[in-house]
Amino acid sequence: MTDNAIQVDGLGKQYRRGERQPYRTLREAIAGISLPLLRRGRHHARDGALGRSDDWFWALSDVSFELERGDALGIIGRNGAGKSTLLKILSRITEPTAGCAVIEGRVGSLLEVGTGFHSELTGRENVWLNGAVLGMTRAEIRRKFDEIVSFAGVESFIDTPVKRFSTGMRARLAFAVAAHLEPEVLIVDEVLAVGDAEFQKKCMGKMGDAARSGRTVLFVSHNMMAIESLCTRAIWLEEGRRMADGAPAEVTSRYLKTSFSALTERFWPQRDGAPGNDHVRMRHARVRPEGGQPDDPIYVTTPFTLEFEYWNMREGARLNLSLHVSNDLGVTVFNAVPMEERVWQGRPFPRGLFRDVCHIPGNLLNSGVHRVKLRVVEDSAHVVHRMEDVLMFEVRDASEERDGWYGAWQGAVRPRLRWETEQVDGFGAALRDG
Repeated sequence: MTDNAIQVDGLGKQYRRGERQPYRTLREAIAGISLPLLRRGRHHARDGALGRSDDWFWALSDVSFELERGDALGIIGRNGAGKSTLLKILSRITEPTAGCAVIEGRVGSLLEVGTGFHSELTGRENVWLNGAVLGMTRAEIRRKFDEIVSFAGVESFIDTPVKRFSTGMRARLAFAVAAHLEPEVLIVDEVLAVGDAEFQKKCMGKMGDAARSGRTVLFVSHNMMAIESLCTRAIWLEEGRRMADGAPAEVTSRYLKTSFSALTERFWPQRDGAPGNDHVRMRHARVRPEGGQPDDPIYVTTPFTLEFEYWNMREGARLNLSLHVSNDLGVTVFNAVPMEERVWQGRPFPRGLFRDVCHIPGNLLNSGVHRVKLRVVEDSAHVVHRMEDVLMFEVRDASEERDGWYGAWQGAVRPRLRWETEQVDGFGAALRDG
């Protein structure tokens, strides 16, 4: 007989396009020790009444799995595949349209940065408030308070209102509270991307400790290396359906081989409908070889450019772009900002259309799929617009660079570095001297 911590049976979630879904209270959304979820919704899936309208779509459809206590499950898939929807249902933030799920034990969830934090309250007050909402007793919060604050690294700001916290500080404190809840089931969406490298390492260590101590972990991430190192099992979701379920290395390999679709150029001709806000609107994004076209191949030896056109919407704004390029394992290869740009860097922008071009040299990136995240930063501090996977491109191997060897070339980068070899002594001289 299996000892299941989670049992999901035919789970589905349908949304109406353009409709904002109501949410439960935060206590209902996160806390709870036993989680039966609306078995009555199964009838909607069978009769298909909701699905007949073009206004409705299935964000999650007929997903079933069982997870034993102490297992760590990684959930992967492209943006919009249903990963976060699944976690929100399991965390009781939203209700399913079909199917049911049962979770045994106390649940700790971290799905959005600073969930449940009150901006006017201090960090100290929010630890007490958030801990109580998550189900911690006063004695438990008091006992773990110093450890939570130390883990988050916000000791100097704990009595400061969180409205003055950076996004990263909020994320660290929110994760610290959830992680120290010591739940039987820990549910984590990929909010760790806002933390720095040191804090991400601490978070991964904490989740690893939770899994090794017999607790159950559900982890959504685009970082395949994290999935493979942390999880004992992985599920790949595509358009709301389960595509694969098994050993993490096997599932991530299948996903990476079939999920890539090049996205080398995007264009939004109308400003009003373009991605952005009242700070900035995007017009054009593309990756192309130097002097070539976006659909031309890029080899490991090929210099290429990342180009972005955008409308600055505010007079006098000081803007710069921050580009994060990651490989097919989700590892950030580099972060580029226009520090060497000499015309507009640090100057106030008038309203109008601007173009930024970042030049990437050849013999830098390794072969494989690469994704570009875009951040538009104002005054070198505030992110005013962000786009995930704004561009995706493939760097192809160059056989002439292999010198007859066709094994895997390790590493996130593949630089062609200068080497020198010289003879420092003759073999005969070495024998005579020895």
